[in-house]
Amino acid sequence: MSGVFEIYKDKANEYRFRLKVGSGEIILKSEGYSSKQGCENGIDSVKTNAPIDSRYERKDTPNPMFNLKAANHEIIGTSETYSSTQARDKGIESVKANAPGAAIKELTH
Repeated sequence: MSGVFEIYKDKANEYRFRLKVGSGEIILKSEGYSSKQGCENGIDSVKTNAPIDSRYERKDTPNPMFNLKAANHEIIGTSETYSSTQARDKGIESVKANAPGAAIKELTH
């Protein structure tokens, strides 16, 4: 598997990142950051925390999804909603597998 973090600016001109897998599917999104450096720090935090199962906050209702949290319990990434808890758990495994070695692609040029 080969993941890639894409850094981009949203409509509010904030920096954000999304983690995509080889198929192009987005498996994790960030909050908005006021600086590119803050966004890059967020990516570093995802890479560090992604392999640690206890960092995932699993939500079951009404639509299964998850948040990835840093050691200080701040949310550093949020998933899409899933059709089942099994699909959500596969999404978590995908983040664990893809995030640590993912390349970074900047789309803000």
